[in-house]
Amino acid sequence: MAESSKLKKAVDSKDESAEADSYYNIAETYLKNGNFAKSEEYFLKSKNLYEKINDKKNLEKATRKLAQSQESQNKLKDAVSNYETASKIGYSKAAKTMNSNDASRVSAPSTVQKALAIKNNLVISEKENNKEDLAAGYSQMADINIEQNNVPKAEENLNTAYKISKEEAPLQAIAINQKLADLYVENKNFDKAIEVKKKVLKEDFVKENSKKQVEQIQELADIYIKKDDPKEAINLLKKSYGIALEKGHTLEAQKSVKKLDSLYQVSKNIDESIGLYRDFLGKLPALVSKDKSLVDEKILEDTEQKIEQLEQEKKLKDELIRKKNLFNYSLMGALIILIGLIFFIFRTLKKVQIKNKKIALQSLRREMNPHFIFNSLNSVNHFIATNNEMEANQYLTKFSKLMRGVMENSADDFIPFQQELDLLENYLALEKTRFADKFDYEIEVDENLNTQNLKVPGMLVQPFLENAVWHGLRYRTTKGFLKLKFEKSSESLKITIEDNGIGIEESKKQKTEHQKTRKGRGMKNTLERIALLNDLYKQNIECKITDKIDSQGVFVEITYKLSN
Repeated sequence: MAESSKLKKAVDSKDESAEADSYYNIAETYLKNGNFAKSEEYFLKSKNLYEKINDKKNLEKATRKLAQSQESQNKLKDAVSNYETASKIGYSKAAKTMNSNDASRVSAPSTVQKALAIKNNLVISEKENNKEDLAAGYSQMADINIEQNNVPKAEENLNTAYKISKEEAPLQAIAINQKLADLYVENKNFDKAIEVKKKVLKEDFVKENSKKQVEQIQELADIYIKKDDPKEAINLLKKSYGIALEKGHTLEAQKSVKKLDSLYQVSKNIDESIGLYRDFLGKLPALVSKDKSLVDEKILEDTEQKIEQLEQEKKLKDELIRKKNLFNYSLMGALIILIGLIFFIFRTLKKVQIKNKKIALQSLRREMNPHFIFNSLNSVNHFIATNNEMEANQYLTKFSKLMRGVMENSADDFIPFQQELDLLENYLALEKTRFADKFDYEIEVDENLNTQNLKVPGMLVQPFLENAVWHGLRYRTTKGFLKLKFEKSSESLKITIEDNGIGIEESKKQKTEHQKTRKGRGMKNTLERIALLNDLYKQNIECKITDKIDSQGVFVEITYKLSN
């Protein structure tokens, strides 16, 4: 086996592609010689290497051969799996279909389905001019014929397979010839079996291969033994023994000796048996020294040992790398945990900050302006004191409705626009009841605003309205006017509050009398709420409060970014 030297060279040079090729070729030789277990072992090695180097063409080929080897050992489940794997690789369209057909053939429950798969492959093999697969197909069809007890058809298909293979695949031709001889022997047609064997012995590919010649002579001798013709069998075995001694085929010579010894034992020819063994033992040293196959086997054995040693060294090296990586990964893991811990602490602190801000925002939102409640109760007291029970009842009804709305929305940072509008309308209606002769008011809403989906911060505008009434409009000598306007401006909600009260500067001058400035507690809470809303929700709420330039009163502008 010259391939052993190539394998050794590939291993020494660490050429994985050449190593895979050598494994494949060695496996092919074992397969053709009928050593299916060994062929499976080497096809598997070549398959794994082809897969490693991503050689799909050879991977497909090696996987198919592995399946054929397993099928020959009756490992049908493994064979089907590898035929399917080869089909999935799909490097060649024809091979993809053939592998799929073979998977179906092996797993098919009926001979009809098997025959159909074989016929499909015969068509492809004929088209691709693949002699080896074509011959294999006819041989498989013969197996179906045998199952169906159609011996003539099986004979015909095996003869066809033999003719196809003998020119390009002599080892396959020998195997098919043996299959045909076995068919004849099984049907007790010994003469035809002998004829078939004598025919193959005349072929050049047998005459030029002394080892195969010896094997075929031995097979012919076996047929004569089954025919009960020991004399002719002994002559043939002596001939095979002589050729084996001359050409240096130790194992074949030993096999001939054993068969001859069995025949001598049957005929009680002890002297011939002893003489035969003496002759074999005397010539054995010279025979072994001439036997090249033993040298090849030794090279192959040494190469396999070297591969095993290299694999052990690789495992040791991988283990050292693994330990080094384990240390590095442990260090990285500790660093990641530390970073994660820092991130967790930072995130937790951030959550606490946000929670505290939300609590602060909730506290501010729920804190109703004390002046509003106090003044509302004073108004009720005034109505009662003046025996205006009806006005007192109406005022209390509006006041309770407003308070209920405020309390219902006190848990949410944002409420629907329509609810906010209702609350503000209720509030202004209350103030109008209280100061009927001091002002009128108007609320204007832009038609372009989507009031159904829009949400706004609850009661954010109310403190500005209260300031306008209590610190501006109620000190007028004539009736004033308050205008609240909501309009869409670009991508923002623009809220304006305009009054014609006494103004900011005049209100400051009257500080001693009223004990309030425009930046009282209610105003301070509102500005704090705006800052928190901007911080928590990135709303960019802006608020501007200015005295009017050309007339008396205050102008407030609040802008609020609309969400998309």
